[in-house]
Amino acid sequence: MNQVICTVDVVLLTIRHDALMVAVIAREHAPFKGRLALPGGYIHANEDHNAYDAAIRVIKEKAGIVAPYLEQLLTFSGPARDPRGWSVSIAHYALVPFDLVYQADNDVKLIKVDGKLSLPFDHDTMVQKALERLSNKSQYSSLPCFLAGDMFTLPQLQRIYEVLMGEPINKVTFRRKIGEMDMLELVEGGFAASGAHRPAQLYRLKNAFRQRLMLLERGM
Repeated sequence: MNQVICTVDVVLLTIRHDALMVAVIAREHAPFKGRLALPGGYIHANEDHNAYDAAIRVIKEKAGIVAPYLEQLLTFSGPARDPRGWSVSIAHYALVPFDLVYQADNDVKLIKVDGKLSLPFDHDTMVQKALERLSNKSQYSSLPCFLAGDMFTLPQLQRIYEVLMGEPINKVTFRRKIGEMDMLELVEGGFAASGAHRPAQLYRLKNAFRQRLMLLERGM
């Protein structure tokens, strides 16, 4: 009996120049050697406690990145998705500020997600499902903050929400909703230059929200 191939793949998303982008890496081995694909790899039964840990390891090994946010997405399986035979991939998606991608020592390339990607396996479908999940969970939740970095201004955060939701947001409405969620805290003495305007106040996500999200996803 042929052995079932069991892997994890990660849809690593970031924002650059007001565009949502996905990280891809050239495959080192067959099948599809040299083709750009999502970072992925085999589950190591003797090392990984679960698929979530495997995804963390794969991102770190392939992209040199520790993702601030990681969530299990869907399981993809069947005899036709991989030329090597019957396979299972437990897909995850990660949200990473662009600075982390830029600073990492890796061979990651970023491509926009607004067109046909033509990735191997069923990676195009994985990206599409990740975008659907992100869009459904982004509207006035704390999730987009993980694309903003450790510190950010409210205009910067609003722009991230607009990119993810695909439409402009009224400034007053946005700030009222963010205030009602009570998820941000001021960075004392922290300001960012804002062109000819006075420096903008810096904020960060409260620790309770970071811990709550990570614990929730770890228990999925």
